[in-house]
Amino acid sequence: MSNPTDRNVISRRSLLGSGAALAGAMALSRTASAAVDAISTDYSDGPGAIADKFLFPGFRQSFIKTNGATINTLVGGSGPPLLLIHGHPETHVAWHKVAPALARDFTVVLTDLRGYGDSSKPDGGPNHINYSKREMANDQIEVMRALQLDKFKVAGHDRGARVIARMIMDHPHQVERAAVLDIAPTDRMYSQTNQEFATRYFWWFFQIQPAPLPELMIQANPELYLRSHLDTQSKTAGAVTAAAFSEYLRCYKLPNAIQAVCEDYRAAVSIDMEQTKADNGRKATVPILALWGAQGTVGQVFDVLGLWREEVQSVSGHSLPCGHLLPEEDPSGVLSAFKEFFLA
Repeated sequence: MSNPTDRNVISRRSLLGSGAALAGAMALSRTASAAVDAISTDYSDGPGAIADKFLFPGFRQSFIKTNGATINTLVGGSGPPLLLIHGHPETHVAWHKVAPALARDFTVVLTDLRGYGDSSKPDGGPNHINYSKREMANDQIEVMRALQLDKFKVAGHDRGARVIARMIMDHPHQVERAAVLDIAPTDRMYSQTNQEFATRYFWWFFQIQPAPLPELMIQANPELYLRSHLDTQSKTAGAVTAAAFSEYLRCYKLPNAIQAVCEDYRAAVSIDMEQTKADNGRKATVPILALWGAQGTVGQVFDVLGLWREEVQSVSGHSLPCGHLLPEEDPSGVLSAFKEFFLA
């Protein structure tokens, strides 16, 4: 089988230009579908596949090998490509309330970040480099190239949004627009930490501790840790459905999963900081939409738009009436904001 990244890439301009937007969108969807056929296996019969069939009807699964990982990927819908990236401690299932609706207007690509869900979980490597946001962003770029979707829009929540923050710096010609949900830039959040933030977001300081301390403590009762984490973040009763939580817990218990998520956080205060400093104050040029929960910690403790404007040239955004888990707490608000921003 040939390397998926060697396939010809269909440009956004050729697909949507010359008054052929509808035909282009249909061709784009067919191209992504053909690419999935070429590189994927069908759904397995495992618990994750059963959940996906129920939560994402019409989506097709593939496992795409990148330079450093194998990424669990779902593709559905038709139209311009839109990549959705989840956060911690979740998986692509976090988008189950919005992805099917978005698939009416977009070719929606859902992935599990390396270390999460059913994607592979490599070792952390020197200085946690394998979980640097640069390497995690490169995974996503390679997935989209494998699907022959070389230029795309992207939205990320939590850790996924932090991957996007690096992606728009390293790959501005691939990303057309980006939405970041309930985060401010990592370096600025750490530098402006106060007691209130440290108390509410204790895992930012717990999971960065040297191995194996946090791993062993979380492994002692992963369900309690997961429930406590999500209950603290959500301000909307019942927002995390039983089906979604079951998937989050299943994946959190997979071999090396807890070590991987701790490596993600350790990278944030080591290799990621070094790479951000190396940008030398350069601002990202990709337009971003910042959304945050009015009842959540990020919006209450930080000036979200102000901090993003220190690192990105073009920033718009607003709060939604919920906590941290925007796609699950306020899916209608997320859908409305995405359609306005991504279809502009």
